[in-house]
Amino acid sequence: MRNGLINRGSAVQSDPRCSCIFEFHKRFSSSTNGPASPEGSAILHSVNPVNLRKLDSVRQRVDNICRILKSRSWGLSVENALSTFDEKPQVQLVIGVLNKLNDVNQALNFFRWAEKNADQVHCPEAYNSLLMVMARTKNLDFAGQILEEMSLAGFGPSNSTCIQLIVSCVKTHRLQEAFDFLQTMRKYKFRPAFSAYTNLIGALSSVHESDLMLTLVNQMQEVGYKVSVHLFTTLIRAFAKEGKVDAILSLLEEMKSSSYDLDIVLYNVCIDSFGKMGKVDMAWKFFHEIQSHGLLPDDTSYTSMIEALCKVNRLDEAMSLFEQMELERTVPCAHTYAIMIMGYGSAGRIDEAYRLLERQKLKGSMPSVIAYNCLLTCIGKHGRLDEALRTFEEMKKGSMPNLSTYNILIDMLCKAGNFEDALEIRDAMEAAGLFPNVMTVNIMIDRLCKAQKLDEACSVFEALDHNFCSPNAVTFASLIDGFGKQGRIDDAYKLYERMIDSNLLPNVIVYTSLIRNFFKCGRGDDGHRIYEEMVSRGVTPDLFLFNTYMDCVFKAGETDKGRTLFEEIKAHGLIPDVRSYSILLHGLTEAGYAHETYDLFYAMKAQGYVLDAHAYNAVIDGFCKLGEVNKAYQLVEEMKLNNVEPTVVTYGSVIDGLASVDRLDEAYMLFEEAKSKIELNAVAYNSLIKGFGKVGRIDEAYLILEELMQKGLTPNVNTWNCLLDALVKAEEIDEALVCFNSMKNLQCYPNSITYSILIHGLCRVRKFSKAFVFWQEMQKLGLEPKMVTYTTMISGLAKAGNIFEADRLFERFKSNGGKPDAACYNTMIEGLSFANRAIEAYQLFEETRSRGCDIHSKTCVVLLDALHRAEYGEQAAVVGDVLKEASKSQHGSRSS
Repeated sequence: MRNGLINRGSAVQSDPRCSCIFEFHKRFSSSTNGPASPEGSAILHSVNPVNLRKLDSVRQRVDNICRILKSRSWGLSVENALSTFDEKPQVQLVIGVLNKLNDVNQALNFFRWAEKNADQVHCPEAYNSLLMVMARTKNLDFAGQILEEMSLAGFGPSNSTCIQLIVSCVKTHRLQEAFDFLQTMRKYKFRPAFSAYTNLIGALSSVHESDLMLTLVNQMQEVGYKVSVHLFTTLIRAFAKEGKVDAILSLLEEMKSSSYDLDIVLYNVCIDSFGKMGKVDMAWKFFHEIQSHGLLPDDTSYTSMIEALCKVNRLDEAMSLFEQMELERTVPCAHTYAIMIMGYGSAGRIDEAYRLLERQKLKGSMPSVIAYNCLLTCIGKHGRLDEALRTFEEMKKGSMPNLSTYNILIDMLCKAGNFEDALEIRDAMEAAGLFPNVMTVNIMIDRLCKAQKLDEACSVFEALDHNFCSPNAVTFASLIDGFGKQGRIDDAYKLYERMIDSNLLPNVIVYTSLIRNFFKCGRGDDGHRIYEEMVSRGVTPDLFLFNTYMDCVFKAGETDKGRTLFEEIKAHGLIPDVRSYSILLHGLTEAGYAHETYDLFYAMKAQGYVLDAHAYNAVIDGFCKLGEVNKAYQLVEEMKLNNVEPTVVTYGSVIDGLASVDRLDEAYMLFEEAKSKIELNAVAYNSLIKGFGKVGRIDEAYLILEELMQKGLTPNVNTWNCLLDALVKAEEIDEALVCFNSMKNLQCYPNSITYSILIHGLCRVRKFSKAFVFWQEMQKLGLEPKMVTYTTMISGLAKAGNIFEADRLFERFKSNGGKPDAACYNTMIEGLSFANRAIEAYQLFEETRSRGCDIHSKTCVVLLDALHRAEYGEQAAVVGDVLKEASKSQHGSRSS
């Protein structure tokens, strides 16, 4: 059938029935779709009775056909029912039915049925009516097919149909579909309506689709439309929002070459756009160009230029232009005053801002609430709270504070911790007839959470009157994060559930907070669950979330998961940034994979990343942990060459690395260099104390400790542990005990490592009873001893003859999953033997052999003697055989 469309096209256009269709369509629409207009009534009255009867007959058939179509799905029964009403449907009938249908599939099936039964191609008006059904129902699935048929028939859609289709798409935000429809029209050589283009271009400008806009503008010129300066201005504004400077300049050159007269609106858009992009010199160029084209700058021109200059702190130029503007104006421009006041205030020139405010008053112009709000904002940034309150009182004498004014003051008071005053301002706001909005609430809750006043924040939240102000995602996010940071993670999670119950979709900020705080509380499994829940809810993770999550899992020791997350960043179409790499580098270093960081680091450099101190520090720390201090040194020098200042972490890593390999003089020289540049923390001091102590340079370790305290730093438990370890290794146990007492006197509480060092030291000098006193003290404090501390104490008690306590501790150690070493076993066997507990000693002897631990010859001799005394001959024989084998082995090794 479609093959005959071209041949039939001319016949359709010459059909006399089609010439009156449009007039009929207007009359029919008036009589079937609501009350008729007066003009329509006049037309109807002028029609003779015969035509009126025909019209009523058509209307009745249209209604009957529509009832059939709406009552059942399309099929043979529908076609048969339609044929009983009209075997050969007329044009008027087809158009009437299409105008009443609101289902594209119904309309299309009827359209095809009518075409088949009439045995002729539909006229243009019928096709346009079908397209209008698509416009009404917002369904363009078959639009391309219909346009193709119209093209073959030799006619196209009317301008009004084209416009309605585009307007329908614009209203439902289906802009790409509208764009594609216009391209399909062009494909079939149709000329879309001018207003269809301008409607779509205007809609695209609001969603920053400048490339599509430019394509449409070019097409308009191709089809012969004259593009107005206003349309070019809209396009330039869109380019500016996307920062496309070259595109703007190219478009302006095109306009000038086409002899367009640029108007003041376009110039103002250029000044404003380039000013907001920071291209102030370019904005100046357009400002000066205004007068050269016979135009005069208006208030918008001046204000935009002054604002651009203030933005880059070129205040003197801004003030000069402001003075020029004032000379040309009889009435001051209040908005420009506000811009200048904001400019001075932002630059910290508050006094000049005040003078400008007074100058505006003297000129008979009352400063606007915007000007006052600008001034209050700037005063607040500089923490001048009392001054802000005085300005507020002055403001109320001439200008009515608005909601923003109160929010600015509430924010300032909350930042300063004056929450009671902030509540008074809130009450004053309500007394003035202004009710707190969600921004007011969010300011108060956020500041209270940051001040760790969570109960007060909850009170503000619970007091919300949802009829006037409902919490939004920001409100919940602040509270959830506040609870999480305080360790009240279960309360944070309850708020998260409440947020979902309030039909608010948690955003990526909320999920980031929950993941971070679950891990911080040691609940990594819950953190993983939150991530999975986020994904299942369709929330797309951003790079900040990935970085936070990756940092958490590395710190939790989940190295493989950390690696997986780094790869997942790329799988989500995101590009890892310097922080991502820094977290990966640091995580691998801490997990003992420092050797992998070298290649990653240089891969970052090869990809052109601007490396920051965090990235350098991670690799430097890795080199130091591998003992490759020279490479770490080289990277420190590279940092300096690249203008990346070494941080306290940088110096701390290298100092520790040098001290660990006993290059103490170099470490101390770097320590002195670092002190001349930055304030060092206790970590660097600890490294030197540990290093000097390890090689027995105790006096130097003491000097470092003394310097640390003189700098106002408080020695922490790690500092004291470093010094105690050095003293113990030098067997200066009495001095170590003095240090231990000094430590407690300075309110620094010992940890399990502290006690382990002292117990080990005391046992080394055979002060077993004193060591046991520290062991008991450690137990009372609830500190869990390390495995080496257990074995040291067991051996010490056994050697001291306190075999009862040694045995009890030994059994407790094993029941807790401890694995005694050979030294511990041998000591216990000897202790039990000396205590005449020969059979227990023998049982432990067998246990030692079964575990594969070596038994010393001396231990065998002591046990053998105990067994003989107790008359355990059989067991003595076994021990004797072991002793003989040990002697043969030792003799053989000597001979060889």
